[in-house]
Amino acid sequence: FSLAMEMLESEFCIQDFNNSCKRPSQPYSEAMIIYTVLSSISLVTVVLNLLVIISISHFRQLHTPTNLLMFSLAVADLLVGLLLMPVEIIYVEACWLLGDILCILYYIVDYIITSSSVASMVFISIDRYIAICDPLHYSTKVTKRRAKILVCLSWVCSFLYRSPNVQLNCYGDCIIIVNFAEGAVDFAVTFLGPILIIVILYLRVFVVAVSQARAMRSHVATVALRRSEKVKAEKSEIKAARTLGIVVVVFLICSSPYYVFAIAAESNLVGASSSGIELWLVYCNSSINPVIYVFFYPWFRKAIKHIATLEILKPGSLMSE
Repeated sequence: FSLAMEMLESEFCIQDFNNSCKRPSQPYSEAMIIYTVLSSISLVTVVLNLLVIISISHFRQLHTPTNLLMFSLAVADLLVGLLLMPVEIIYVEACWLLGDILCILYYIVDYIITSSSVASMVFISIDRYIAICDPLHYSTKVTKRRAKILVCLSWVCSFLYRSPNVQLNCYGDCIIIVNFAEGAVDFAVTFLGPILIIVILYLRVFVVAVSQARAMRSHVATVALRRSEKVKAEKSEIKAARTLGIVVVVFLICSSPYYVFAIAAESNLVGASSSGIELWLVYCNSSINPVIYVFFYPWFRKAIKHIATLEILKPGSLMSE
């Protein structure tokens, strides 16, 4: 009987306390697998985004308006892997015993980082839209100074967006409570609005890219050149379509489940404590972002080579190609 009582008490975060939450419990082997997988995701997120930050910061020829926006995105995604993911990993099998203040602070930091990441994605799509659809005026419309303003704007607006309403239903848990109005605003600002902007702009970019490819084919003089240009044009069309598909599909895959869960939780269809998988999908977008926005660029592969071989420590590496 005493052994049974000890097992019952161990199910709660605080023993002999009426309002204590139940302690998360999973088999040891399963918990170790979860810790290993999530820790690996966190490490990959930090390493990939740190490579982006070092590359853009070190090489002067990479100090362009587009790369400044990518730098902001990489900083936000780095913080996801460095701050948000470790906290979620710790509390997979543990109780929240840090109190209300740190709980609120954690969610505020979460909102700032994730919102600025989404804002950076939107600004990058705007930058690419201007570069492709209005190339003659790109250098005058998009400057380093304006890019820096957009970066500051994304972080300041994310900070001022709103503070989450955190409510502790029982001791040992930290759950965010969002009413219908707040949920609707959050859905529009951090998901629906950004995805609509990105889709519309990239669709326009795709249409322009296809029209430019067709124009190139129509001005080819010889049959040999025509075949060559046709291949290049087809590659351009495929690349534009692939980029559009990757950006939109990955963002939808990573973000949609979380908002579907939030709506279901608001309707009491699911419990608020079952949001782990959906939240980690959102975080995983920070691991994929450097692959989408940077790994397709040859300069990044060259920068990784310089970093891996420690050539960045040599004099003159600031201007190396």
